[in-house]
Amino acid sequence: MKTITTDFEYFGPVKVEEALDLLSRYKDDEYKIIAGGQSLLTAMKHRLIAPEYVISIKGLSDLDYIAFDEKQGLKIGALATHRSLELSPIVREKYGFLCEMEENVASVETRNWGTVVGDLCNADPATDPAPPLIALDAKFKIASKGEERMVAAEKFAVDFFETVVQPGEMVAEIQIPVMPANTGAYYTKYSQLLGDYALASVAVLITLDKKKEVCANARIGLAGAAPAPVRAKKTEEVLRGKKITEALLDKAAEMVMTEVSPVSGIEGSEDYKRELAGTLLKRVAKVALERAKKA
Repeated sequence: MKTITTDFEYFGPVKVEEALDLLSRYKDDEYKIIAGGQSLLTAMKHRLIAPEYVISIKGLSDLDYIAFDEKQGLKIGALATHRSLELSPIVREKYGFLCEMEENVASVETRNWGTVVGDLCNADPATDPAPPLIALDAKFKIASKGEERMVAAEKFAVDFFETVVQPGEMVAEIQIPVMPANTGAYYTKYSQLLGDYALASVAVLITLDKKKEVCANARIGLAGAAPAPVRAKKTEEVLRGKKITEALLDKAAEMVMTEVSPVSGIEGSEDYKRELAGTLLKRVAKVALERAKKA
């Protein structure tokens, strides 16, 4: 392990156990974990945060992986980059819409260095990976010294730039179950610039019954339309157990507008973002439905 002292003290552990031991020593407001650093370094440059200790996990090669198992599903290590997820052949085959999502995350340069887990831990309310992971019923493995716990993707972010991760903990892995048969999924976002954060984004996963006529299950994740990414449970119930028609999608769009709580800003008013969420929900659900019929 190497230590460099500047305005802060820098640690570069090479084993997960070393990193967790370091995290256990300090209070939450004393340190920051850095992996790709695409968000953290910007915040530090602008003096938005000034940690006493920076703990780099870039050397933890055991956490740099994307692996798939037919029973357990997909596992994404904490050091897997956006670009590695985008270009993964197994992800494109089994969870193609995740690759589609990644193609519109920032720039290639950012995706080459930034990690998926780091993006989620930054907890920007408009982060791209959150809605698809909520729709996929993903879970995050959160590790601390001598312990691990699992948290559902929909419960991970709780407010602006705030997650359930506690002092002494770090996210080690994302776990995504195998997609059921007759399932289609899609994600899109509306942003003012290509690759920019979304004003609103929606991911929809639809599973049809054996005859491919009725919606057996639906999961919906949204971002940019609330202080944290959300799961639209009431909207899911509008679709579940019914044949999806244009009229039903209109009802779903109306319902989702009641489940979001956007904040007005220079880029758009609360009402505009609410309407945008409804419009996107209908568009995305149509694509997910067509994909489910072809699955």
